[in-house]
Amino acid sequence: MQEQQLQFGTRAISFTTHYANRRSMGIQVRPDGTVHVIAPNDTQSSEILKKVKTKAGWILKQQDHFTSFLPLTPPRKYLNGETHLYLGRQYRLKKMESVSNQVKVYRGYIEVYSKQDTQEQINLILQDWYKSRAKIIFNELFTETLQKNHRFHNKKVTLHTKVMPTRWGSCSPSGRVTLNTELVKSPKACIEYVIIHELCHLIYPKHNKRFYSLLNSIMPDWEKWKERLERGMV
Repeated sequence: MQEQQLQFGTRAISFTTHYANRRSMGIQVRPDGTVHVIAPNDTQSSEILKKVKTKAGWILKQQDHFTSFLPLTPPRKYLNGETHLYLGRQYRLKKMESVSNQVKVYRGYIEVYSKQDTQEQINLILQDWYKSRAKIIFNELFTETLQKNHRFHNKKVTLHTKVMPTRWGSCSPSGRVTLNTELVKSPKACIEYVIIHELCHLIYPKHNKRFYSLLNSIMPDWEKWKERLERGMV
């Protein structure tokens, strides 16, 4: 295994080469953004660099694609006054002592009521609240989207939610649409964009011209909300 770096314009591409008993060279860009070259055992370093340079544009495009689905919210310490996102707005955390655990959104604050004022406990209560709110909001938007778009009326689809470390949503050929619970921190239009994006995959599985034509016809300003999603989760 060998690690190398190639400068392509203003960006550097770091990659790891793995040698194997094979005839041709292949390049993989993984969801975490890492680049892996699988090369025949006798391949020269110059040949590998040439191959990576040839594919540099594609590599950067793949990395940007995966990055667009990464939740970017930094780790929180769950201290009073710390900002937390909910439906695209920033709220300050206010910890409240209480005999029961609950969360309230009130006048710019996310109030977390807890028996124990520990980072672990506040985190647990808040994450449970996010998950419960995600299920309610996602279901409402999902139902509205299906009702408004006749193209999906004959499709058998089900909605699921879970924490997804490397993407905002997914859609299986069977019609199972899964949304990342972290989306509940973004504006509703961003959530709608991900829902529509995944539903379009029921008709066109690949990101081809027909896919984007369908996406544009349903949500003409989808790029605006995609960009907001990418830069807004901070």
